[in-house]
Amino acid sequence: MAKIITFGELMLRLAPNGYYRFFQNDQMQATFGGGEANVAVSLANYGMESKYVTKLPKHAIGQAAVNSLRYFGVDTSAIVRGGERVGIYFLEKGASQRGSVCIYDRAHSSIQEADPNDFDWDSIFEGADWFHFTGITPALGPNLVEICKRACIAAKAKGVKISCDLNYRGKLWTREQAREAMTELCKYVDVCISNEEDAKDVFGIEAEDTDIYGGKLNHEGYKSVAKQLADKFGFEKVAITLRSSISASDNDWAGMLYDGENYCFSRTYNLRIVDRVGGGDSFGGGLIYALLSGKSTQEAINFAVAASALKHSIEGDYNRISVAEVEKLAGGDASGRVQR
Repeated sequence: MAKIITFGELMLRLAPNGYYRFFQNDQMQATFGGGEANVAVSLANYGMESKYVTKLPKHAIGQAAVNSLRYFGVDTSAIVRGGERVGIYFLEKGASQRGSVCIYDRAHSSIQEADPNDFDWDSIFEGADWFHFTGITPALGPNLVEICKRACIAAKAKGVKISCDLNYRGKLWTREQAREAMTELCKYVDVCISNEEDAKDVFGIEAEDTDIYGGKLNHEGYKSVAKQLADKFGFEKVAITLRSSISASDNDWAGMLYDGENYCFSRTYNLRIVDRVGGGDSFGGGLIYALLSGKSTQEAINFAVAASALKHSIEGDYNRISVAEVEKLAGGDASGRVQR
């Protein structure tokens, strides 16, 4: 069984019920989520040995966050306990032409104030096959850039494959800060995951003849983006998610995987969205599982996109989906018929 390590921030998610606006009533749903934690949950659901690394306070909310991962079988033994608070994000889910809104309240969280010496990466990576992080984590501060770099160096020393989802967040850092940090970190990455905007925002690499807001995606342009990224950093593989946003409720969803020779595109799914948060993370989890399972480039992108298509139908950050369900959709059964 493959062993995967993921590292990032686990946050408390507070969201109004259904599609209510903030404080339209006096109730909010409290769950947990975060980019790399979402990937860890997907991999645990697929039967992989999944270990999540972060720093959380010792109080009851920090423990509830840890327990949310344990429920799915994620290994939490490397989570460092300390600090004062769990980061929070407020989510107002959009519908129709009203887009979703995400507000962060994560300053001074335990992981944001973590020290590079908090993590014993040599021990953490013992017996590991894969390491995954996203561009969200180094965006939390210079100390997190250093922690991510130390993790990558330790992973490389043990022959561990590294994947990174660029995941640019303009509310956390500037494009210039992202480019400086990610240019250094991407030197260690084997598999890069991006989307329509990240490659442009972080590295200035843009798909030609594409309008993501008007629903126009040019496949040839994304081939060029993938090749430019691979040539710049020596990535073994580049995966790009392709989202045409018709409205907040309806998206077309597909993906491409470039392996240095072949450009493989998935089928396109017409999504009616229940909750899109974690959609990209479920793609990453599906891709890592597929590659570690020995699937071909085409099979891997088919699995990853099917996994993330299903996530858009699941409330919350975590993708509560099995391998069998993903394989069924990837195999062509997108009918949504009742299973009896």
